[in-house]
Amino acid sequence: MTDQTWNLLLRDQLTWHWTRQLRGRLDGLTDDEYFWEPSPGCWSVRPRGIGTAPVRAGSGAMTIDFAVPVPDPPPVTTIAWRLGHVIVGVLAARNAAHFGHAPTDYRSFEYAATATAALAQLDAEYAVWLAGVESLGETGLARPCGAAEGPYAERPLAALVLHVNRELIHHLAEVCLLRDLYLHNDRQTRREAS
Repeated sequence: MTDQTWNLLLRDQLTWHWTRQLRGRLDGLTDDEYFWEPSPGCWSVRPRGIGTAPVRAGSGAMTIDFAVPVPDPPPVTTIAWRLGHVIVGVLAARNAAHFGHAPTDYRSFEYAATATAALAQLDAEYAVWLAGVESLGETGLARPCGAAEGPYAERPLAALVLHVNRELIHHLAEVCLLRDLYLHNDRQTRREAS
């Protein structure tokens, strides 16, 4: 068991979830599912100019809804919103801060207008993150996170890797649940129409 390093164990935690529980469940995601609003007042990714959230961020034709501070209770979010959050806030911003990826944030990102494009963005950012974590080796995991992580600047990068793992597992499980709800909601709607 001496070949098991902390770096490998941290990556294995995420890759096991990604390959065995998550990524296959996202295959075939439709645009209807991507934009489905399961309740009134959802936050989503929308064409520029039609959102009603206090903040609508993004550099392209689509923007993501949010507010600062987040309302209490926070709005329900769509699959599009959750993927946008994971792609930008969880992965791309950290890839930029720690692994030389192009700088990005919620305001400068170009959000996907389709489910297929969003999954391509997710796959690309996930690949950069995983390769970046591997490049840290063992000694890099002990290095402080630095100013990009604000109040967590002095925490080791291993803590950030664990946090990102939690975020990906948590939010992408929510995406899978929303797909399940969409599927069963659609079945119920079809039954009622018969």
